[in-house]
Amino acid sequence: MAHTKSAQKRIRQTEVRTERNRAAKSRIRTLRKKVADALTAGDKTAATAAASVLASAVDKAAKTNLIHSNKAANIKSKTAKALATA
Repeated sequence: MAHTKSAQKRIRQTEVRTERNRAAKSRIRTLRKKVADALTAGDKTAATAAASVLASAVDKAAKTNLIHSNKAANIKSKTAKALATA
């Protein structure tokens, strides 16, 4: 356990950040599943709307270095390709 006040504060900050990052990554996974489910159901309008929300969430995650910018581009590209082929 940390002894100094500053080290204890860093531990608290890390816990908060970890929870926030975990939630953001989980949201991205959920949105990817929503797009995939809408595409398999054949609902292109719902898939397009979900893809727009996904792109926004991915861009925000990349902006804060939660995911790499190339990973964000990869996710958006695969989603766009799936929408185009549907």
